[in-house]
Order: sequence, then C-alpha cells, then structure tokens
Amino acid sequence: MAKCEICGKGQLFGNQISHSHRVTNKAWKPNIKKIRLTVNGVTKRMAVCTSCIRSNKKSV
Repeated sequence: MAKCEICGKGQLFGNQISHSHRVTNKAWKPNIKKIRLTVNGVTKRMAVCTSCIRSNKKSV
C-alpha cells in the first residue's frame, strides 16, 4: 500500500463491528495523491497525502 512520502502516513488496521457484534477486519487507507513537487530545484513526482497538501508541507 502507498505511503505519504512526507509524513509517512500509511494504512491502519482494526475491526469493523456490526450491530450483532460480528467482527471483521477493516483497513483505513490514507488519501494519497501523486503530485509534482520541486525539491532543491529538481521536479519530482511524489505520493503525498491530502492532509500534507492542505497544510502546505509540500513547500519543503
């Protein structure tokens, strides 16, 4: 699964519990987008989560 290349956010696992209390596995996936960033004068294509894009961490 993809990870954010800035903050390292990745997939989390847990249980999904129904009303009758049956338990199944559930995965929470981060909202990863591939964007172009300029890092040290070089344009790179990076996989970044939307929370990093919104918080302007991309201006590293």
